Amino acid sequence: MDFEWTTTSAVPVRELFPGIRLRSLWKGPAGASAHVLEMDPGSAWQGIDVHEPGPEEVYVVDGVFNDGVRDYPAGSFIHCPAGSSHVPQTVTGCTLFVFYPEG
Repeated sequence: MDFEWTTTSAVPVRELFPGIRLRSLWKGPAGASAHVLEMDPGSAWQGIDVHEPGPEEVYVVDGVFNDGVRDYPAGSFIHCPAGSSHVPQTVTGCTLFVFYPEG
């Protein structure tokens, strides 16, 4: 079996909202996907981010991420169950690794 790999600099950047960029790293045949989300200081998701159809796994690579309720510093892991929601935002800016095991 061959490994699949890439670097963040090799994948296209898509701006989701002002100051929030997504770099899609991988998508599996069953819909699972891996991404890097970059958030500039003071940026916030527009609306509520609802996790459907499955959960979202987040690892804070750099900076401080806020889910609308609490801060998560670099090194934090967050499991967001299917059906849960939050409003991603940051005061300081942050980089997240985001994995959707079920798409």
